Amino acid sequence: MAQDFWTASGFRLLEPVPRGLAVTDAWLRHLLQREEIRPPEEAAARERELHARALAAPRAPIEARDIEALEDADARSNWRELVRFRDHILRFDTLEDAYAALFAGATVPVAPAFVDLLAELIVRALLEGSGDAWLCRAGEIFFREQRVASEGGQLLAADAATIEMFAASGGFGDAGRWLRGQGAELAPVKMDILNGENAPFYFLRDALRSFALDLAPGREGAAALAELLERWVARLVGIEVRVRPVERVEDPRWRWHVGLDAEATRILNALYEGKQVDAAELERIVLLFRLEFRHPADAIAEMEGRPVYLGLACRDDRRLRMKPQNLLTNLPLARPERDSSE
Repeated sequence: MAQDFWTASGFRLLEPVPRGLAVTDAWLRHLLQREEIRPPEEAAARERELHARALAAPRAPIEARDIEALEDADARSNWRELVRFRDHILRFDTLEDAYAALFAGATVPVAPAFVDLLAELIVRALLEGSGDAWLCRAGEIFFREQRVASEGGQLLAADAATIEMFAASGGFGDAGRWLRGQGAELAPVKMDILNGENAPFYFLRDALRSFALDLAPGREGAAALAELLERWVARLVGIEVRVRPVERVEDPRWRWHVGLDAEATRILNALYEGKQVDAAELERIVLLFRLEFRHPADAIAEMEGRPVYLGLACRDDRRLRMKPQNLLTNLPLARPERDSSE
């Protein structure tokens, strides 16, 4: 049964078009209501006036002098980032094209929070009509940092921000932070591990990011992430691939790999080059995938009939930050990627 979820992204306010998601004025107004942009009660007159003007005409130009005239330094910084992002996405027909264009140059021209927002909206489109809690929870990995832990044969990924919130406040917000500051004992962090019994509750608690996902090979979480990687490549690159979790790379014909984060890239590069990699570093590889082109001609000639290996790893502190954009830029494609021309 289809469910709605991730409503804070404003997904329902976008317009589905044949090539992706088109921006609407309603969604731009939703963007203007983000906490860092919406004027607080103590905001000065110029900040309130700029916000009201943008709400009335969300596509109208906002000049640098309008931002620099704001009384508050944080407001000036936030508005610069917002306008840079808004102007970028308005140059493209779809958010998919806008996202792909972010990685065409040497630097990403918008703030990381907006990169994550675009990834969230694109993944949300991939999941439209789904009632599969494992797919939806796996989708969070595309745009939210995780903390990874091994426990009883499980490899658990939990939302990093949720863990930090519980650690700071016991899950009771400002009151919890005050109690902890007074030395009060608060309940330890407890997140439910997604399973067959509690899966229906994901859609009641999706905004809380309070489910941990088991990513151990052979479990539903790893399979769900593999399926979403297939859908991501199809939507953003325009080719069909088959992605499956594997426990290790044992392939004398290994020719190409893509790290889905900086740590995985570094470790896979070392393995490919035959360098010694110690057990502690190998243990940080959370998942390996084997990607095969469903149409071999989509790959460059030397890769026809060969797989590409994908890796996902955590850092020393067990944090995992996937970079799904690496699949746009690093696959061995025989033809240009999805047209993202302005």
